[in-house]
Amino acid sequence: MDKRLEQRIKALTKEPIEIVPYDTQWPARYTEVESELKRMLPRMLAQRITHIGSTAVPGLSAKPVIDVQVEVSDMERVKEEVVPAMEAVGYEFIWRPTMGDEAPFYAWFIKRNSAGERTVHVHMVEPGQASVDRIIFRDHLRNDPEEAARYEALKNDLARKFPKDRAAYTVNKTAYIKEVLTKARAVKLRK
Repeated sequence: MDKRLEQRIKALTKEPIEIVPYDTQWPARYTEVESELKRMLPRMLAQRITHIGSTAVPGLSAKPVIDVQVEVSDMERVKEEVVPAMEAVGYEFIWRPTMGDEAPFYAWFIKRNSAGERTVHVHMVEPGQASVDRIIFRDHLRNDPEEAARYEALKNDLARKFPKDRAAYTVNKTAYIKEVLTKARAVKLRK
């Protein structure tokens, strides 16, 4: 991994973690971001744009960052055409490995407010199991309030333990997320 990219990702992982109560404006904010992306993205590039993450689950406390997943058909076009357009409207771009330091990579865009706080993450990915899993996880939490409450408690606990270590915060959610995905897939198969 490029040294500058490695340093930038390390700096991003040290930004504070704040979990806030659910905000009823999050769906509207997502809709605004989705509309902006649809206007900006080259024709036929985006296959699906989806609100993911905790802000996509009504009632769930979350980091106040709207996560948007954009499944794209061509990552080279993203690098050549989308990155300059996104940067021109204030997004920071990171070419980020999906897991660890290894390929596949994806395009990650961060938008911040005037105070420098993250407000939007756009994850541009090629379609695959990881993108499907994010949607399955979201939908399971939407349909199971008890599971959503357990996830909320875990996130609050981890935010207290790792207030400036986003990598540790994320890693410590992994086993829980895998467990929920296993349950969610089983539920989906029974339907």
